[in-house]
Formats: sequence, C-alpha cells, structure tokens
Amino acid sequence: MLSPIKKIAVIGIGVIGVGWTLRLLAKNKEVYVFDPNIKQKKFLFDEIKRTTKLLKKFYKISTVSTKKLHFTKTIKEAVKNVDLVQENTPENEKIKKNTVKEISKWTKPNVIIASSSSGLLPSRIQTSCINPERFIIAHPFNPVYLLPLVEIVKGRKTKHNFIKKSEIFYRSIGMQPLIIKKEVEGYLSDRLQESMWRESLHIINENLASTDDLDKAIVHGPGLRWSLMGTFLTFHLAGGKQGMKHMLNQFGPTLKLPWTKLKAPKLTRKLKNRIIKGTKNQCKSKSIKELTTIRDNFLIDLLKIKNKYKI
Repeated sequence: MLSPIKKIAVIGIGVIGVGWTLRLLAKNKEVYVFDPNIKQKKFLFDEIKRTTKLLKKFYKISTVSTKKLHFTKTIKEAVKNVDLVQENTPENEKIKKNTVKEISKWTKPNVIIASSSSGLLPSRIQTSCINPERFIIAHPFNPVYLLPLVEIVKGRKTKHNFIKKSEIFYRSIGMQPLIIKKEVEGYLSDRLQESMWRESLHIINENLASTDDLDKAIVHGPGLRWSLMGTFLTFHLAGGKQGMKHMLNQFGPTLKLPWTKLKAPKLTRKLKNRIIKGTKNQCKSKSIKELTTIRDNFLIDLLKIKNKYKI
C-alpha cells in the first residue's frame, strides 16, 4: 500500500511556487517553503491575503490557515522530512539539474521529486538526481490554486510506482493529472499553446491585427467551445451527422493552404514594442493585481459551469 503524502516542500516561490503553496494550504497540507530571495516571502503573504476570500469560496473552507506553513533557510531544512518536493526554479536546465541534485542529497530515497518545468525533458534533469527513479515532471497551469490540470511526465529512469503515487496525491488535492505516454519537449498543452502564440506573433509582426483583436478572436469564438470540448470534439461537431469523418474530408485539403507559419518570427524591438503597447492598452489602466483577481473569480464560476456540463 502506498503511504499518503502529507508533508510537501515547495522550492522556489515565484508565481508557480506560490500557486502550489496556496492550493496545498487550502487542502490543509503541511508545507515547507524555500526561496533564496527573501523578498518572495512578502509576495507569498500578499497573495495569501489577496486570494483568501476566493479560496474559501472555491474550496468551500472556512479559513486559509498558515499554521502549517513553514519558511526555511536552506533546501536541506525544507526537504529533509517531507513526502514530496515540488521544484519551481527558473526554466533553465542547468539550474534545475543543480537544484534537483541538492534536493536529492537531503531527501529520503523514496521521496518524490517533482519539477514544475514547462517543457524540459525529465530524462535530462534526472541525470543529476540521486535515486533518479523517483523523479518526475508535474507541470501545472497558472493559477495553480484554481486550474486542475497537471501534466505528469516520466523520464527513462522513472519507476511506475512513483508515477502512480504522484497521480493519487495530485488527485487528492483536487487536480486532474494527465499522464504523458512518452516524454517530449513542451509536453502537450504548452505545445498547443505555443503553436497559437507563434501564429499570433506573425499576425502582429505583419501588422494584420492588434493584440486586442487576437484576444477577442479567441475569447468570443473558439475559446468558449474549447473550455468544454477541446479541439477534436469541437471539430467532430463541425462535421454534422458524419462528425469527424466529414470534417476531415471537407477541410483536410485546406491543411495544404499557406494559412499558418509554424516557425516563430524574430522578436525584434519593433515587434516587442507593438505587443507591449497593445496589451497595455487592453488593460485599460487596471493593475496586474486587479486583472488577476478578475480572472480568478471568472475561473471559479467557469469551473462550476464546466462541472455541471460534463461530457
């Protein structure tokens, strides 16, 4: 029988690390955090203050207690007595390998070491890990305290029992684990997101539309369908009575048309400025904090609706 995971170390408390911490606290877990930048402690407490009301609403809890939140001065102190470590350092292979090596020095051999990497290969990172069979990728989505998806990716040396144990744990904190069959750069969701991001950069670079136009093109159109059905079921319905069969026959030939440009354009200063100016105009003087709170409340309501209409 797999032992339950009760104590978790969160290494790195930027946006993603803080997101993990908020979810874990809402689920009443013992959390040990470490970040070399002491200023991140204030960021965490600011986020706890900002999100307390919505976390109580979303998780149906009376309070978000910090009694089980522990700040540590070293990685060793954070990981020495925990059941799982969630690593959230910058998306840099060298940094992650060094961090994982340090974590693995001070954890028990059966402790899962999970990286929040957005696209790096686990087989490369786990080469620095002592007892590499317990290393996995557990890639979440921002805001981690609300969005349920976590992509679990194994490396060549990862053993199945650690995948299974991590899947049980992430489900226990209200997440939807997606086990990736084979490791690949970018995993699944980020590869899909990146393809749209590249197309968007081309459209902006060619001055065909504004950032606001492109966001509206998703928000008021396919984005509404995708939140329930995703790409394939959406196209299945577009095929009428014959579903996907007709869809492929009817629109398959258009794949040969020059509609898309898979290679990203060069991020010139002009393109960067155009994107930055466009998104600034979209914000309409609202701060990042205000927009984040609006987004979070929207996601809570959306997830409630999504659960009502399960397919």
